[in-house]
Amino acid sequence: MYVAAAPDISVPEQFSGLPPELALQPAARFLTRLIEDPGFWEAEILPSLEAPRGAEEWHVARCLDAPDNSYSLQVFVWPAGTGTRVHDHSSWGVYRCVLGSVLEERYERLDDASRLDHARLRKVWELAWAPEDGVSTVLPGDGGIHRVSNPGEGVAISVHLYGPRMGQMDGRDYDPSRDYVCDRREG
Repeated sequence: MYVAAAPDISVPEQFSGLPPELALQPAARFLTRLIEDPGFWEAEILPSLEAPRGAEEWHVARCLDAPDNSYSLQVFVWPAGTGTRVHDHSSWGVYRCVLGSVLEERYERLDDASRLDHARLRKVWELAWAPEDGVSTVLPGDGGIHRVSNPGEGVAISVHLYGPRMGQMDGRDYDPSRDYVCDRREG
């Protein structure tokens, strides 16, 4: 069964029923096919370029959510020099850069999460993602602590597909300089 997500584009509902580890591969294949579809570019990517917000912040330019919350498809616009905080998600996710380049920094948690508002992190890798580089994936919680930014001089755009949230919160935000973590209720 398919749900219409944009003109001439359909998002498979079957991702919502899979465990996160099993949803990543089919979701990555779907996202790759979607991004290669000229209809998706016309309906979702090009309008994202035409409707800019402030040049100082990254933003979600387009968001298509399933009525049953089984997925969220989002188009992010990254003006030069912008980026997220270090964060995780309460769902699985796949994303691909479609214009420009974004830098992803991935972290691992070193503590046992037993202390409220405390998280000790270590950066384990960083990678620049360009359109030809494929898809990045994250698992919920500690399986996808990362930061995404655009250190370049031009605008970058990425497309993200998230599965259903595993709980009420959207994820957590981290401050590695203070070993601090807090819940994030809204995405």
